[in-house]
Amino acid sequence: MARESLRVQIMAAVAKLTEAGVGSPQFDAEELAAHLLGTTRTRLGLLPLVEPEWTERYRALVDRRAARVPLQHLTGEAYLGRTTVQVGPGVFIPRPETEVLLEWALQSIEDVPNPVVVDLCAGSGAIALGIAQARPDARVHAVERAAGALAWARRNAELHIDGGGTPIDLRGGDFNDQRLLTDLDGTADLVTANPPYVPDGTPVEPEVGEHDPAEAVFGGADGLDVIRPLISVCAALLKPGGFLAIEHDDTQGESVPALLSARRVLADVTDHPDLTGRPRFVTARRVTLPPR
Repeated sequence: MARESLRVQIMAAVAKLTEAGVGSPQFDAEELAAHLLGTTRTRLGLLPLVEPEWTERYRALVDRRAARVPLQHLTGEAYLGRTTVQVGPGVFIPRPETEVLLEWALQSIEDVPNPVVVDLCAGSGAIALGIAQARPDARVHAVERAAGALAWARRNAELHIDGGGTPIDLRGGDFNDQRLLTDLDGTADLVTANPPYVPDGTPVEPEVGEHDPAEAVFGGADGLDVIRPLISVCAALLKPGGFLAIEHDDTQGESVPALLSARRVLADVTDHPDLTGRPRFVTARRVTLPPR
């Protein structure tokens, strides 16, 4: 059978994904093609023709994406900055919005030798591994309580080591369990967290509502059920002068900074926008209180 035009196949895929309501049909159609061809989107032009058998496999993948299965579940990978992690059912898919938090986090420890970093609500391990990749001298600890997400984080941590990266300390459990983190109290130069923060009942895309674990997305009636206790844990972990960064919903640009500002041990509370300009994460610095 004659080979077929890759460009024509991608155009048909774009049309199908557009009709299905996928938010980035061109990107997704090209990513799926690149994934099946074992190449990158930028090199698709070097492969003008494809075999009919390939076309069948490609159309089957496009059909699944049109059914709103997440792109990352189909390719098996997600990206956060320059870090690649494996993802699938049972773990929250890292979002591009978090890249700004990761950049800020790395800048906050830029001048700190051998920094101690703790990442709470670690999920796939993307933030922790992003920091470990950029700072091989850092001692990175990551905490995740959900068994499904923890399994993905362990797999990604192992792949990080296989690629020559420095090991991270991955702990399974609830950050509210005092026994889990007691040894790290007052030692951290940086604490990061991307907790569940979407208010219950908020409409979400099918990719989120049907495929991301609900416990990694929703955070109670106002979305702050996890963030409230998280702040105290972050403050306890930080050494004086250490920084924290917590991601939040774009509706919480005032409420979350207010929670941090209410803590006397936290100063320089600042909210930051994501790449779309929406409120996305809050930062603060741990200070030493003067004696009473």
